[in-house]
Amino acid sequence: MLISKKKILFVIFSLILPLGNIFFSKAFAKDLNLNIGIVQRFGERKEDKLFITTGNQNKLTIKFQNSQGHFQTLITNEISLNILDRPLSKSLLKEYIVLSDHTNFETAEDNSKKWQERGIQTEIMQPGQWQVWAKREVYETPLLRRWLLNALKTKGYTRPYMESTILANKSQATFAVNGEQYYSDYIEIIPDNHPIYLINLEQKKRAYSGNLKLQPNAYGTYTLVNYVPLESYLRGVVPHEIGHNAPINAIKAQTIIARTYALRNLRRFKADDYELCADTHCQVYYGLSGINLKINKAINDTKGLVLTYQNKLVDALYSSTTGGVTANFTDIWNGEERPYLKTIVDSPQHNIWNFSSRSLKQEKDFRNFIKLTKGFNETGRSAFRWKYKVTKVELARNLQKFLVIQKHPLSNFKIINSIKITERSASGRILKAIVDTDIGIIELKKNQVRSAFGPSKSTLFYLDPVYNKQNKITGYSFIGGGFGHGVGLSQYGSYNLANLGWSENQILHFYYPGTKVISLDDSIIF
Repeated sequence: MLISKKKILFVIFSLILPLGNIFFSKAFAKDLNLNIGIVQRFGERKEDKLFITTGNQNKLTIKFQNSQGHFQTLITNEISLNILDRPLSKSLLKEYIVLSDHTNFETAEDNSKKWQERGIQTEIMQPGQWQVWAKREVYETPLLRRWLLNALKTKGYTRPYMESTILANKSQATFAVNGEQYYSDYIEIIPDNHPIYLINLEQKKRAYSGNLKLQPNAYGTYTLVNYVPLESYLRGVVPHEIGHNAPINAIKAQTIIARTYALRNLRRFKADDYELCADTHCQVYYGLSGINLKINKAINDTKGLVLTYQNKLVDALYSSTTGGVTANFTDIWNGEERPYLKTIVDSPQHNIWNFSSRSLKQEKDFRNFIKLTKGFNETGRSAFRWKYKVTKVELARNLQKFLVIQKHPLSNFKIINSIKITERSASGRILKAIVDTDIGIIELKKNQVRSAFGPSKSTLFYLDPVYNKQNKITGYSFIGGGFGHGVGLSQYGSYNLANLGWSENQILHFYYPGTKVISLDDSIIF
């Protein structure tokens, strides 16, 4: 029987993969270099420009492939990156199949797995929102793509669609050094052991350690990637995620989960050849800005520590404010439950609420819970409890924007007749909401509710209709609590526990029951 080269490579890879995990974990234990997309879609606007400098007389080494295909090295202390529109010698068809659209990576990944179980190879992309594409290198011809799309429609899948564009021009990265202009798709910028300063079109200036590399992405633009050691990366994350004024043990807890989160999520941008982004779709990362002695101490004191469950890195999710109760993973996203991400009352007290007798699935009990304000870890925080009043016109405008992005068939509705919450989870999060419009019923699930209705800071809320003098509904009051998804650690909750004298380990065990804080070693499964 003949065996293809692809199958041989697959078998070899499968055999060496366990060894690879060992090698990787040793590298992690020392200090892994991460690839962070700090400017993800450079060139989306033709006026985009990036100015990179050493800030003094230190030197930058610029490595690139020039227009003749030769590799070249230049030495300078500053470089300005620009975008030009260059005509192609012949028009180019850019085409791909979008299998599904999502507001978050977690649900996109779960959906990707389901498509693969049906025999369709996929890749997770983020041209703006998260999408699952039919893998381009597999469905590489127009014929194959059309065959797949027709086959899916025949089987009753109505949501997949084709994106097709005929390109006559190409966005081309360019830079000038010593008065000479160069064109290249790959530009590596290497400092001589000193920070690099990046200034964007809006004149925001940030310093970064490590190297920078400009590289093309799947969307016809470029990504500026920062190659930075893990512990240096944390110096650009921790102060912006937890804040400078946090108690030291809250900062240490944040550092451990930020390190864990980064190592567990290196797969997010595999299709574009980097690992993490620098915004809230991953973790906020601002380079070397925001460093102080307390932040440095927390990072140094916890170096190499990660959070594990049954010897695996946990899905170290966290948010600003839970609203007094943490959510299960599947309250917010689709996918497998994480046993350590469960519903708990976010309070050091044990008698505030009893879930066994008063489930937050019930609307009456949920409303009574939201009335409570005392004794929680977040009591007194502005996002702990909130109320917004929004007109139906504003809600319709927000919902329309969301549905257009989602390619929803009812995105052209004009009027919202009513909104009703029909299902909640045990943590009180909205699992399903029904919007009655002039052209049909729109069903929103889980985190879609938060994305679709601009005012809601979380999915932990209830609605009260607002009536005019003629007793007609003109809008809704959103009454709830929390800011963010509410899964895992509450950052403001950790402030309170640290102020009560809890250690970073106690804080993490409270928010992630059954987990262990351990040093990176060969036994951890990545």
